[in-house]
Amino acid sequence: MSRQSHIRILAPRSAAPYIAREISRRRFLELAGVVGVTGALAACAPTVKPSTQATGGPVEGELSIYSWGDYDAPEVLEAFTSELGPTITMDAFNSNEEMIAKLTTSKGTSGYDIVVPTGVFIPGMAQNGLLSKLNLDLIPNIQHMDPAFLGQDWDPNNEYSICKAWGTTGFVYDKTVISRELTTWADFIDAAQNEASGKTSVLDDPAEITGIYFWANGIDWNTTDPDDLDAAEKFAVEELAPHISRFDSYPGGEAIPQASQVLMQVWNGDARIGILNSPDPDRWQWVLGAPKTELWMDNWAIAAGAPHPEAAHAFINYVLTPENALAELDYIGYHTGEAGIEEAARDAELEMLDLVFFTPEQIATMVNGEVTEAQARIVDIWNKTKAAASA
Repeated sequence: MSRQSHIRILAPRSAAPYIAREISRRRFLELAGVVGVTGALAACAPTVKPSTQATGGPVEGELSIYSWGDYDAPEVLEAFTSELGPTITMDAFNSNEEMIAKLTTSKGTSGYDIVVPTGVFIPGMAQNGLLSKLNLDLIPNIQHMDPAFLGQDWDPNNEYSICKAWGTTGFVYDKTVISRELTTWADFIDAAQNEASGKTSVLDDPAEITGIYFWANGIDWNTTDPDDLDAAEKFAVEELAPHISRFDSYPGGEAIPQASQVLMQVWNGDARIGILNSPDPDRWQWVLGAPKTELWMDNWAIAAGAPHPEAAHAFINYVLTPENALAELDYIGYHTGEAGIEEAARDAELEMLDLVFFTPEQIATMVNGEVTEAQARIVDIWNKTKAAASA
């Protein structure tokens, strides 16, 4: 089977109706409420300030982006400002839940233009008025995208989103401390409770916490079975939390280069950044989570109420050129979905491409997430785990 056909698991056709059905307005507000939105929010639907639609008029002088941390090449941002004018302001979030909560409470007045949600959250965000439709006439560089990364089931016509990057989840460990070979999530758990106890970090993201347990034990990551969720909570709160020293969605920025942790759950691109920036890269071992792990796609999208829609469209179009997509890949360490980008990266002799491009066999072990009726429970488990940890 070709790599392209494997990539389609980013949005399996059979899952699409389920995803759309489960992201109801009530569920979406409940999700926002669990992560810290005021209780009054759940009593009514949000009234979101409508966006001014982009028409191809003058590009505004400012652009505000709300994204995952350190997720764009500085040279691309600087070149955009130099060539087209807008000054860029960047804010970062740790999880989709955090981003959704902020957009929901602001009701279209967040001030953000571009947001970067993971694919399965897009239907709920669109249904609840948190996103503006794209004017694809203003994004002609979408022609450079590999068709395999367009038309995903969460947004079949790319009305609201365009692939920014896709990746997976694994872990890195310090071979100077952990001398045995770790290859699976079960090994991660064992090392966290032993050699790496008190020096283990996990991603600050709800689904990643329960994912460790489900992936290690052969349980469907998207399960809604109360017994599975109870078992995951017991594991996370009682067995794993006492050994966690940090909840860190970006260990590649500091923890890996500074060797402040021994064992770190990490997204593949961030692992690459951290190892490349380490003064002793050979001490670190990357492991793709096994026997199963996550597959995700993050997307460019425009927030409802975006104050600078022309600049937002101009920026998305700008980063989709082949040269900017390659610069983004090199900096963030993730496949950006551009046609021919793997060949371009190899021709450019970029480093550690085994953490960027995966074989069909590896991709076949990766699982799509879903936003289900268990979402609020998963967020609750995450909160309880953080409360129980020594971090």
